[in-house]
Amino acid sequence: NPCFHILRVVKFRRTGESSRSDEDVISGEHEIQIEGVRTELEPVELEDGAAVPKEFANPTDDTFMVEDAVEAIGFGKFQWKLSVITGLAWASNYAMEMMILSILAPQLHCEWRLPSWQVALLTSVVFVGMMSSSSLWGNISDQYGRKTGLKISVLWTLYYGILSGFAPVYSWILVLRGLVGFGIGGVPQSVTLYAEFLPMKARAKCILLIEVFWAIGTVFEVLLAVLVMPTLGWRWLLILSALPLLLFAVLCFWLPESARYDVLSGNQEKAIATLKRIATDNGAPMPLGKLIISRQVCTGNRR
Repeated sequence: NPCFHILRVVKFRRTGESSRSDEDVISGEHEIQIEGVRTELEPVELEDGAAVPKEFANPTDDTFMVEDAVEAIGFGKFQWKLSVITGLAWASNYAMEMMILSILAPQLHCEWRLPSWQVALLTSVVFVGMMSSSSLWGNISDQYGRKTGLKISVLWTLYYGILSGFAPVYSWILVLRGLVGFGIGGVPQSVTLYAEFLPMKARAKCILLIEVFWAIGTVFEVLLAVLVMPTLGWRWLLILSALPLLLFAVLCFWLPESARYDVLSGNQEKAIATLKRIATDNGAPMPLGKLIISRQVCTGNRR
């Protein structure tokens, strides 16, 4: 048999008001049917201005999930700062490292007299690295946290991005750029972390606006190439292009771990501390009650 609860329905009536509403007069009904249980409406009189007793309130009012807290706190100062930091990761780790391929390949083609297939392989190896690592970074983030997975991928990309500038021969730069692509595969975790702190109304708009930072990153990379390539060469371009990742790695210490991840991993105190931090930054109150993972709905069969 399906699981159901017997609910006591209480009809509140202010003092001096008729116990019968217009709808009652029209329908002539004073009883309702809930899950096969016939329940009479019990009138309870309240003085003017009196609040509904807590015991008659919605039974879920004293609990909330992470998603409820994010919706209640809303969009504010915290999300603006998080937007900039996430955008920096998107610009430095994704846009710049990808844009540099169109600048590096022709330069090495002329300097090292590479055949066309080797130039194409230098570009393709980055995408192969991204493809092979995306599921790995996802598993790391699910097991150790969004923030942890993002930091490791950024430091990985920074390390091998700088080493690429010291590659002595083609085979070395081919391997090193492939390892850079392996690290870039973890960058989407920044958007995952970002989205879990966004209210529903702002989520689609903010995630799409991240693409603005892609354009900023590509423009910055072209300007950097115009300034660096004629005097310092492509090696310094690779090194300087990786330095914005260092800035993001430092800012990662400000980033909180996903509150949703903390709750699912059993660390509710840390999740509450994160939500309180967001509420303080936004100047909004925290929801009252107990933080829960989810609201269970009984739909199975009773044995």
